[in-house]
Amino acid sequence: MVGLDGPDDAAVWRLDDSRALVATTDFFTPVVDTPYEYGAIAAANSLSDIYAMGGKPFLALNVAALPPDLPPEISGEILRGGAEKCREAGVVIAGGHTVQDKEPKFGLVALGFVDPRQLMTKNGVCAGDVLVLTKPLGFGVTTTALKRELTSPAEAQEVIGWMSRLNAGAGQLANEFGLLGATDITGFGLLGHGWEMASASGVSFRLEFSRIPFISCAEKFAQAYTFPGGSADNKLYFEQFTHFAPAIDEIHQLLLFDAQTSGGLLLAVPPEKLAALLARAQELHQPAWVIGEAVTGSGIEII
Repeated sequence: MVGLDGPDDAAVWRLDDSRALVATTDFFTPVVDTPYEYGAIAAANSLSDIYAMGGKPFLALNVAALPPDLPPEISGEILRGGAEKCREAGVVIAGGHTVQDKEPKFGLVALGFVDPRQLMTKNGVCAGDVLVLTKPLGFGVTTTALKRELTSPAEAQEVIGWMSRLNAGAGQLANEFGLLGATDITGFGLLGHGWEMASASGVSFRLEFSRIPFISCAEKFAQAYTFPGGSADNKLYFEQFTHFAPAIDEIHQLLLFDAQTSGGLLLAVPPEKLAALLARAQELHQPAWVIGEAVTGSGIEII
């Protein structure tokens, strides 16, 4: 049902009329200093692609590349962080594979099920849909500051808490309201992944900068220019598809291009469902911010 033809977050294979298999993988180098939290974030990030397709994960395999001189207790904490995050998601880790490498890398191969009628894709957006984001931005600029030892304990804990949070609640919300268009915000940033959705759906996105949420220290570290290299790469490529209001300076533009790890879902919500969806989000204790809308046209406009 979903393969190499589109920019979607996972492959989807129909099993029968009521079930399809969702398959994805993701892994990366450490984004935080503590091994347990690194493992948990990597697992949450890997499972996110299942939720972004409207599915529920059930099985995972570890993928790890570890230096031979890395103390076993550190490797164990990375794997424990991933395992406990998977347990929280109701996912069984059934094995995996490890190789030696100079720099640690960890993630998952993740499998999930989705009802084909509840499948969400990047091409499921219609003009008039309202765009809802389920996690704030600023993870990339803050984790780079963390690597440079510029963050306070509270700032580090804030970004770790958000990155460790599963997108299960956001996925449940999308399923309950029969949404068809979604993606998760990761390495290409809000504007990169947003453009993928808009382009695949044949619409334009109009975003309101003042409504876009950021973690509390994002502005501080943006001013210190602690952006990861991926954020600049995103701007270099995706800015050709974006138009910013003159009042939005380069620093704040980069925050929208900022490469995220384990970001939230970007959901396309039909306007007649919005009020009920936001009320249900409160009941689920699921953050949800309205940040713009899909309109006719192409590209992304930030006002």
